[in-house]
Amino acid sequence: MDHDDIEKLALELHETGSAWGPFQMAASTGLVLYFAWAGSLALGLRKVYLQVPYVPSSVKQVRNMMSLLQGRSGKLVDLGSGDGRIVLEAYKQGFRPTVGYELNPWLLQLSNFRAWRAGCYGKVFFRREDLWKADLSDCNNVTVFLAPSLVPLLERKLLSELPDGACVVTARFPFLNWIPTSIAGDSLETAWAYNITAVRQAGRQMPSQRLNLLHKTQLCRENGKDA
Repeated sequence: MDHDDIEKLALELHETGSAWGPFQMAASTGLVLYFAWAGSLALGLRKVYLQVPYVPSSVKQVRNMMSLLQGRSGKLVDLGSGDGRIVLEAYKQGFRPTVGYELNPWLLQLSNFRAWRAGCYGKVFFRREDLWKADLSDCNNVTVFLAPSLVPLLERKLLSELPDGACVVTARFPFLNWIPTSIAGDSLETAWAYNITAVRQAGRQMPSQRLNLLHKTQLCRENGKDA
């Protein structure tokens, strides 16, 4: 949990009302200490569960990712949802349903708490499930912020499962084998959007282009020998 979030949480709990009295003060202090401690463990715990370091998306990254999904609707899935900030923002932008997949139990608790604080608890969904086993066949929109080492495997999964017309948005680490349809931001705040239909079409064209290149190369060699 960000330091700013902890301070806001403490302020909200203390200003909720006077009815809680001493209990409210104790609860606010306990919750703040709990989530501060949980947040300090998040990096190490996520490495244990997924071998992927937990790096929360910045405000600009979330804004850039959402801008690439402007005008779209339907189901949105965030793979490796961390503390839930992308899922919550997607819900605010009108996506239904919004689902986050995350194996780290501490981050799941934090996600659900953030959802409760935002008034979205029970309206957004966080699942402790391996993203490689998740069925994405009905997902119109997918957001991704994972380590680059996972990108090649994820490319194959998305290509095999997503329906035509689906949009994949990734932050910081692009899909190197795909051509993006649009880009937002720069440097570490960059986000890329990919239309899965366009990616499939490009993949089907590449083998024929390679064959044509091989054929031309062979002709050049034969002509060179004849000369």
